[in-house]
Amino acid sequence: MFRIAAALTFVVTLAACGAIDTVNEGMKQARAVESDLEASTGVRPQVGFNWNNGRLVRVTVQYPQLVASRSLSDLAEAARAAVGREFKQMPDNIVLAFSLPK
Repeated sequence: MFRIAAALTFVVTLAACGAIDTVNEGMKQARAVESDLEASTGVRPQVGFNWNNGRLVRVTVQYPQLVASRSLSDLAEAARAAVGREFKQMPDNIVLAFSLPK
């Protein structure tokens, strides 16, 4: 019974401080970045993010394969523009990654 009460208190506290809203809004923004980059590159990346005290610390853009149609600098500029536009602030770091299948 004590565990249930403690868990309920924890959930109410999170909801009260807006942490859940921040995560939900961040997920929407990440999906919007994915859509923007898919439209410009033809490949849909996965976008992750890390917030710390209301500041966007890191955004990771991971493509499932190498994107041969665009240069690395073009991909970096597209990611930087999409992240800035959708998240409404620039993170400290943007990590651009590629998965290399067998």
